[in-house]
Amino acid sequence: CDSFTLYLSRLNTDVELCQSLRRLLADESVMSSLDPETRRVAELFMFDFEISGIHLDEEKRKKAVNLNVRILDLCNEFLTGAHLPNKIDKHVLPEPIRYNFTTEGNYLQVAGLHADCPDDLVREAAYKIFLYPNAEQLSRLEELLASRNSLAQLVGYDTFAHRALQGTMAKNPETVRQFLEKLSDRLSERTQKDFEMMTKMKMKLNPQNSKLMPWDHPYYSGVLRAERYNIDPGLYCPFFSLGACMEGLNSLFSRLLGISLYAEQTQRGEVWSEDVRKLAVVHETEGLLGYIYCDFFQRPDKPHQDCHFTVRGGRLRENGEYQLPVVVLMLSLPHSTRGAPTLLSPGMMENLFHEMGHAMHSMLGRTRYQHVTGTRCPTDFAEVPSILMEYFANDYRVVNQFARHYETGQ
Repeated sequence: CDSFTLYLSRLNTDVELCQSLRRLLADESVMSSLDPETRRVAELFMFDFEISGIHLDEEKRKKAVNLNVRILDLCNEFLTGAHLPNKIDKHVLPEPIRYNFTTEGNYLQVAGLHADCPDDLVREAAYKIFLYPNAEQLSRLEELLASRNSLAQLVGYDTFAHRALQGTMAKNPETVRQFLEKLSDRLSERTQKDFEMMTKMKMKLNPQNSKLMPWDHPYYSGVLRAERYNIDPGLYCPFFSLGACMEGLNSLFSRLLGISLYAEQTQRGEVWSEDVRKLAVVHETEGLLGYIYCDFFQRPDKPHQDCHFTVRGGRLRENGEYQLPVVVLMLSLPHSTRGAPTLLSPGMMENLFHEMGHAMHSMLGRTRYQHVTGTRCPTDFAEVPSILMEYFANDYRVVNQFARHYETGQ
């Protein structure tokens, strides 16, 4: 990964390549003969050169390349470290709550916030231990922020935010700031009401310790939702087996897009884990559109990061054939048990729909060039198809079509 990043960074600071592109962009007769997509790709390549520091002298260009590589390393290290469990001597915690955490010799492993646990003390312990400041993580974060700022200023931007927002719909930090401030103002009154309701609920359930604490918010908001809708959120899970959710997606895509998902057998050595499943995406008239590898289940050393990433982008080959896109959807779902299939919470189901929105964007964005295929578009716009899928995931008319109890089928 490092060598590939280094190679790309060097290409983005290659003076000879940039000069050739600049000559093309300056030639009006050539530019007018190009189709809009080709012109757009040429402009995007020049944009990449400019934000990478092509205008700098050789020594500073090398510094920009090294900063890019270091920033990627620090991002990966920080994200990996953010999901690692914290250990604590088991005797520090009261004995009645120790069973909530994994035992490792004389230590307890705290791997999450236990936000749904009804025991206030368990939530408090998990919150304080799992989120306890880590010196190595803080050091990585400080170096990451400093490196981003150094790179941005080196290539001519005031801040990293100014550089990162170039080429997006937001365009600059001021637009983002105005949006967040407006959103905060509009939500302030609602948020205050929510906190008042949570405080009253905690006072009702735990009058001896009624002050609302940071580790209380997820739990009591869930309690309030359960009371308002007269149903325990945990009761949804049996209706959202992974199989039912995938059938729901297949049905939705068929009705909306004329697309079906078919499971395919993988070849020896094709996948990196036996849990990975391969789906062929087939359109009713255009045929095979591409492939999605579904890496859905938890396993040791797997990043705890739900995401979509591209293995191969779609593009039109010189011989006229279309290179099919190949993408991966990575989630962190629990494995099935002997008595039940993999069951998703409403949040997990919504996230599955969200990530599948990215995958469909990659399948349907059939462009001439890989540089603008699928999700290779402004970062903020890339979320639009996924947010649309979240609306479907929360619409009872859609959910009613596939949500079935895994035991009764009702």
